[in-house]
Amino acid sequence: MKLIKARNLHRDLGYFYIGLIISFAFSGVLMNHREHWHPEKYTTETKAIEVKLPLESEINEKYAENLGKTLGIDDKMRRHNVKKGTFKISFEKHDVEIDMKTGKGEIVSFFKTPFISQTMKLHKTDSNWWIYYSDIFGISLIIIAITGAIMIPAGKFTFKRRGWKLALAGLIFPILILIFLS
Repeated sequence: MKLIKARNLHRDLGYFYIGLIISFAFSGVLMNHREHWHPEKYTTETKAIEVKLPLESEINEKYAENLGKTLGIDDKMRRHNVKKGTFKISFEKHDVEIDMKTGKGEIVSFFKTPFISQTMKLHKTDSNWWIYYSDIFGISLIIIAITGAIMIPAGKFTFKRRGWKLALAGLIFPILILIFLS
């Protein structure tokens, strides 16, 4: 009876979360490579600019918004910062980067990539309800893993005879990566 319940729970949670598992896996692979290319958006135009910037201490949100308007950008500003000598302003459809010393930079115009940008939001959102849903999903993945491990009742492929070795190897590998990358 315990085996049948484990199989049913494993199957039903798997069915329920199949869409989320696929979209998380898909967007996770894309997120892993976001430094090499920008899967979330594609560039439609890049324009060189040169502006006279004030001192870094005088750059604030109002200045960034006004500069955007001066440069002909009419979409909503998301954030701005000065880091490593570069002034960056992020808008909904434009990115601006300007060298603080020379005032030279560029405006990059882009569109969000359909479907891909939406799935990547799953990894980045900080909405309370999504965090709780993701926690439930994480717990369900643990249940799916455990029920999957105990579903084979007898034979040479059981968790007790063979599965624990693979599970241990699967656990050791990311631990070693974390140790060597830290």
